[in-house]
Amino acid sequence: MDPNELLTVFTDHAIDWGSRVVGAIILYFVGRMLIGMALRLLDRSLERSKVDATLRTYAASSSKVVLNIVLLLGILSVFGVETTSFAGLLAAAGVAIGMAWSGLLANFAAGVFMVVLRPFKVGDMVEVAGIVGTIREIGLFATILDTPDNVRTILGNNAVFSGTIRVYTANAHRRVDLQAQLGHGVDVADATERLMAALSRIPNVVSEPTPDVEILTFTARGPVLAVRPYCHNDHYWQVYFDTNRTIRDTFGEAGYPVPEEHVHMRTLTA
Repeated sequence: MDPNELLTVFTDHAIDWGSRVVGAIILYFVGRMLIGMALRLLDRSLERSKVDATLRTYAASSSKVVLNIVLLLGILSVFGVETTSFAGLLAAAGVAIGMAWSGLLANFAAGVFMVVLRPFKVGDMVEVAGIVGTIREIGLFATILDTPDNVRTILGNNAVFSGTIRVYTANAHRRVDLQAQLGHGVDVADATERLMAALSRIPNVVSEPTPDVEILTFTARGPVLAVRPYCHNDHYWQVYFDTNRTIRDTFGEAGYPVPEEHVHMRTLTA
């Protein structure tokens, strides 16, 4: 082939591929900008419609994945790749990956069920998979929560949905369970009356239902009282610690003796 013709062919191909690369780059940046705009519009629309924050987050995650796949197919079409065959190949690869990564598929399915059934929502305090924390995000594959000691924890959706879910913020109040040990010589009725009066003065203890102070069990040291005030979940630990201090102060002011074990020894005679 004549060198001039070869140079012409090379130049034509270079210009063609160069224009395709430039077009792909422009398409990428424009596409990313449009995806960002679309996601923001979607979020604002859902927020105006007062859609739950959990569903908004899930919709944004799903839409982002779909739109990025569409952008990828568009970029490939710029280079002349047949997108219909690629889409079929992508679907087949998705099935194969889904079978290989069944755990991810299970997490995705659990995420869908959690969004549909809504056992909890963003902002709820829950116990899932043995972890206690406040829900921050429910994603496609994982749920993110912050524990009471402010540690960000990420759990697979399948681990969350397949176990027992305890939602502490679902009800109007929560019970604080504590115990108070009495000595053998203490009048139980007097101790109960004093504790009931003291519990009502603790901040954030609700009046309905009324606190419970009852005999729970007996030990070698004497009767054990169950002390159970009720409060909103937001005030649980404040009421918990204040109740412990109240038990100590109330029994101290009453002059109750320190509980001691009473062991009776019986002497056997021949």
